[in-house]
Amino acid sequence: MKSPEIIPAALTAPEWVGADPASVRLRSAAARLAQTHSTLLVRGESGTGKNLFAEIVHYVGPNRDQPLLKIDCATLPEGLIESELFGHEKGAFTGAAAAKVGRMEMAGKGTLVLDEVAALNPAMQAKLLRVVDQRTFERLGGSTLRRLEARIIALTAVDLERAVRDGSFREDLYFRLAVVPIVLPPLHERPLDIRPLAEHFLAQLARLHAISNPGISASALEALEAHNFPGNARELRNILERALIEAAGAEIRRAHLPGPLAAGFLNEENRTMTLEEIEKAHIVTVLEATHHSLSRAASILGITRKTLFLKRKRYHLD
Repeated sequence: MKSPEIIPAALTAPEWVGADPASVRLRSAAARLAQTHSTLLVRGESGTGKNLFAEIVHYVGPNRDQPLLKIDCATLPEGLIESELFGHEKGAFTGAAAAKVGRMEMAGKGTLVLDEVAALNPAMQAKLLRVVDQRTFERLGGSTLRRLEARIIALTAVDLERAVRDGSFREDLYFRLAVVPIVLPPLHERPLDIRPLAEHFLAQLARLHAISNPGISASALEALEAHNFPGNARELRNILERALIEAAGAEIRRAHLPGPLAAGFLNEENRTMTLEEIEKAHIVTVLEATHHSLSRAASILGITRKTLFLKRKRYHLD
């Protein structure tokens, strides 16, 4: 089980990077909502930045010096959820040798982020409804009413309207959480964000891997901008980290990008590529297109399976 994730106070507020009109609106919304104490429901596909949005709202608000506590509702064991969220008194159940402060108390006057709130079971949804509605709770085994002073920000990638219709999520809880609903659009709907995000991630990754001033070619950026990014910003960062390692300190070219993104690499930029670089990029493309089937890839490449095996070793494609 994950322990409570308390994010230390940031020296500066995190930034929502992007030039797309949708990102401009999100930055404006975050700045406006940070000055309120309203409950927020932030929705979006995995990798769209729901946690980042919650952090921005917290750190640009007046309670930025208070705790920011994140809870992953999907990983809390069902039998311990109530104790973890609300805390318990000594002797509340077998093994409760001492009183325990729950995560709602730990959040203080800061922000309580409920990640994947749709994963809570019906019993916990009912208990959370009471807390959101009355802003009070009791420790397990206790009778003292305690006040929840933290702002609640709920995150989910689930279609909650559908979950309400099929009975897996309480309608009344949905309306209590969605006081201010925020929807984060997927990256493919924010095409103007790809280039600034790529530059932002490269700067982060360069520090992580101790690489000075990594460059990226215009052709590689064009390939990224044409990609659909089903994994959103997280996928973009992973692609760039892999490409940075492949480039080994040199400028990232389109041939350094994975599979389909490297397709069509015979362009103006790559006239300066070596024959080995071109061959390696083509082998990577064919291997990924055939789901790494050596027999099928060798057939497409017009070489034997043994030759392909040796080339994979040579280019470190294992």
